[in-house]
Formats: sequence, C-alpha cells, structure tokens
Amino acid sequence: MAHDHLDPSPLTWLGGERRLARRIGRPVRDFLRIEAAGGLLLIIATVVALVWANSPWSGSYHEILETHISLEIGDLLLLDEPLEAWINDALMAVFFFVVGLEIKRELVVGELKDPRAAALPAVAAVGGMVVPALIFFAINSGGSGADGWGIPMATDIAFAVGVVSLLGNRVPGAMKVFLLTLAIVDDIGAIAVIAIFYTDDLSTGWLLIAIGLLGLVLFMRMVRIWYIPAYVVVGTAVWLAVFESGIHATIAGVILGLITPARALKSEPPDQDVHIGAAISGQASATVVRRANFELKEQVSVVDRLEDILHPFTGFLIIPIFALANAGIEISGDSLADAVSSDVTIGVVLGLVVGKLVGVSFATWIAVRSGLSRLPRGATWTHVFGLSAVAGIGFTVSLFITGLAFDDPVVTDEAKLGILVASTVAAVVGILILLRANEVIEVEISEPDGSS
Repeated sequence: MAHDHLDPSPLTWLGGERRLARRIGRPVRDFLRIEAAGGLLLIIATVVALVWANSPWSGSYHEILETHISLEIGDLLLLDEPLEAWINDALMAVFFFVVGLEIKRELVVGELKDPRAAALPAVAAVGGMVVPALIFFAINSGGSGADGWGIPMATDIAFAVGVVSLLGNRVPGAMKVFLLTLAIVDDIGAIAVIAIFYTDDLSTGWLLIAIGLLGLVLFMRMVRIWYIPAYVVVGTAVWLAVFESGIHATIAGVILGLITPARALKSEPPDQDVHIGAAISGQASATVVRRANFELKEQVSVVDRLEDILHPFTGFLIIPIFALANAGIEISGDSLADAVSSDVTIGVVLGLVVGKLVGVSFATWIAVRSGLSRLPRGATWTHVFGLSAVAGIGFTVSLFITGLAFDDPVVTDEAKLGILVASTVAAVVGILILLRANEVIEVEISEPDGSS
C-alpha cells in the first residue's frame, strides 16, 4: 500500500502496515491535525464534567479536585495545594506560555508586525473587550458580582477558530487571520487584566526574586546559551517565584513566552553548510552528524520549535483537563431558576453574546470609516458580524478569570453557567450569520447587474 507524503518513514511503527497503525494510529494522527480537533476535545471534556458533576458519583468529582498534592524541598519550600489549584496555576502556566509564544511570533514575524495590517483586528479587539466589560459592570455595579467584569472580555482561540474552521472556505482566509489576530490581541488584554486587577497581596521579596530570575534568562540569551533544559529549570524557578509573590503564576508563562527568541539563529541556506553536506553523504562521524543536526535545527526559531512541541500538548491535554476541572457545575431546577434571575449570569451572557457582537463590529466599522484600515479582500460586513458573534465564545479564559474573581461558590457557578450558555449561543449565532454571508456572496456573483 502506498503511503501519502505526510506519512513517516515505513521503518517507524506509525508508518508501517500493522493493523493497529493503519486503523488507529494514523487516523488519530490525522484527527489531531484538524483545526477543530482541540475545540472538539474541549466540548467532550466539558460534557463529561457536567455529566459527572450531576451524576450519582458527583462526590468523587469534587473529592478528586480537592485532593491535596504536596511538593516539599527540605526546609526551603512547601507547596501544599488541591489538585484543582495545581491544574489552574501550574498546568495553565504552560498554556499561557504557549499564548506568549504565539503573541511573540505575531509581533516579530506575523500579522502584528505591520501596524497597518494589525490596526483593524487590534481596534476590533479593544471594542470587543470594552463593551462586554461595560455591559457586565452596568448590570452588576455595586453587587456581589461586580469583580467579574473581566469575565466577558475574553475570546477562546481554540473554540473560535475551531468553529470557523468547520465552515471551510465559506469564510475568506483573510477573515480567519482577522479572527486569530483579534483573539491574540484579546489575550494580551486579558493577561493585562489578570496581572493588574486579579492579583492577591503582593510579596515584594518574591517579586524581586522573579525579576532577578527573568534577568538571568535574558543574560543566558545574551551569552548565547542555547541549551533548552537549562531554560526549563530557570523557567520553573520563575514560575515558583511569581506564584509566591501573589501575582497569578500564569503571568510567568506569558512573560517567558514573550522573551523567547522568535528569529532563527541561522539564516544561511542549509545546502551551503559543510557539515550538513557530509551528513547527507552518509560518510560523516557522529560528531559531524550532531553538528549538522544543530545547523538544521537552528534554521527554525525557538518560538516555532517550542510551539510545535507544546501546542498539541496544551490543546489536546491541558485545556481539556482544565475544562474537566472547571466546568463541573451542579445543575438543578433551583440553580437554573437562580441563574436566570442572577445579575452575574445575565451580565456574562449579555456581555459575551451582545457585547462582543456590538463591540467588535462597531469598532471595526469605526476603523474602516475613519480610514485607519480597510476590510480584507473578499470580506463583507456580514462576515464581520459573524466573526464578531463567534468572538463571544469566551470559554477557557473566561472560566479562568471566574476562578480569580469570585470566592463564593454559588456566584462562581452562576458565572460558569452563563459562560457555557453564552459560548453556545455565540457559536450558533456566528455560524448562522456566516452561512448567510456565503448566500449573499452567491447572490452577488449570480446577479452582478442587480437584474433578476
């Protein structure tokens, strides 16, 4: 049987003809390459959490999350946190590290590098953060839920891009880039909100240690230390110092991502390197092969290499685990009745569904109308409205901010229920509008004169 060009060498298990590789291995690999795969796993984890938390075994769900895990280093350090905290503070730091890598890449070589190209999604993102926050605050001002104004500001990249990817070429490629860039700018805003407004009591000593360790990372870069395990050790120490400082530990992941090199160390063509040529010839020693491997590897930036390694790990493992740990809301007739009349739930739903749609589309209209930017080629205002609605899918970061904003479990569950409802409604509304956008384009193509 012939292998397609993406299959690994037939010498490997995955590239071989064993039944398990053909029927399970390669199909799973192909599934994980689909853009919507991460969003689908997120949905599955959410459904499992909801079913589990409302089943006769709901007690085990909470017992597992409340299980304490301790890390002790002599008399120097003792970390004793429940499993839920380890997921939200440690695993999510890796997720935010990948977010930091994505932001750095976009700033250096991506859409955010060109101010004019970045202007439209950046302005749209600002509108999509300000309007939802204002709607939520207007409803909850002075109430117990006032601190949750940051919840409807966030857009979930995995969910939003996954939903749009399901529509295939019905959405112009330039508008997919618009949504991705908007979500990245949105992440920058959410990170700033977390760092500034959702920080506990600050420990100056630990903060200074964290700053010193970040300085060490920059020094290691300056003297061209390129051994990644060394950065893993120092990066872990940065996370610990930030965690102990009172600033949310995920900020450490973002900062480390932002200071990761986004340009390749080597820029000359690989076919001009004598070591690579010798390795290809098959006559090289182990030392030369190692050198050739280094020369090839350094044609790709550290940001791209780390994203390639960590993105599947975060998308297919960390985020589903986070959803499993945070989406388990106990739903009953009473809780639904309370949520329907809850200012927090109403604020979250209106903020994400209405606030994002109005904020993103109105800010985009201002940017285009003022001459600051223009719509991408092939895009229509119906596409803008559809993607503005999709931006209301605020699942992951919204749930994350909910955990930071509220201590009362009742208020927390009301906010989480609002996020689930709003994200579902936003996805459905966005899809319907984008399908309508495709119909409008077909009509315009078939009737260029406007004649019947």
